[in-house]
Amino acid sequence: MYLSSMNGSESTALMGKTALVTGAGSGIGRASALALAASGAKVIAVDRDEQTLKELQADCGADIIVADLTTPEKYFPDDLKIDILINNAGIQHVSPVEQFPMEKVDLMLALMLRTPFYLIQKSLPYMYRNKWGRIIGISSVHGHVASPFKSVYVAVKHGMEGLHKTVSLEAGANGVTANTIAPAFVRTNLMEKQIASQAELNHISKERVLDEIMLAPVAIKRLIEPNEIAAMVLYLCGPNSNSITGSSFSIDNGWTAK
Repeated sequence: MYLSSMNGSESTALMGKTALVTGAGSGIGRASALALAASGAKVIAVDRDEQTLKELQADCGADIIVADLTTPEKYFPDDLKIDILINNAGIQHVSPVEQFPMEKVDLMLALMLRTPFYLIQKSLPYMYRNKWGRIIGISSVHGHVASPFKSVYVAVKHGMEGLHKTVSLEAGANGVTANTIAPAFVRTNLMEKQIASQAELNHISKERVLDEIMLAPVAIKRLIEPNEIAAMVLYLCGPNSNSITGSSFSIDNGWTAK
């Protein structure tokens, strides 16, 4: 899919680079892993779902790590030798603040904020030695705006935005860039679970959740495809991105335009 749309130089732009992609088994992570592999990178794909990782490996030859990313110390060394880091793994839980289970709070903070921090911390020394690196956080429109019943997700994504901005300032002199991509609702398994949760919480059908809640704030009334996010990932890792850092790229169908 990606190879057919690339010319010769684009399909080898990342030759010799190693990319680590978290949450690579499906959705944005899978699309990003395929795009990076098609551009010549060696991909290390991480997910808790072994079956989806094996399918990805069959499609693009990625190295795979089946891992519980809430405890990254068990799987990744202090000196993480990667050139590209895609912090993508995430989960969602929808609940009023006063009913939000603390175990869910701890899980979401660990997976979506502590683990990205850990992976950035352990990969920076290698990137600094090579004077080149690309760090991308898959954030969300909720890194910029809030929605009811998503307090922890909103807080975490705001934190991811701040983390990557700070890294961009510290790492720029060493040839390392750090950016985020902030999509609205993408057609993924996580999104399908959100629809079901919102339907139960609001006592309406899944169809009404999509039309009246999820697509209500956007100008373009459609779900975003994972490949659209992967294309931005590839651009931010490519040869024309050397001066792009500390930025958040909204791919949100116009949600934040107003």
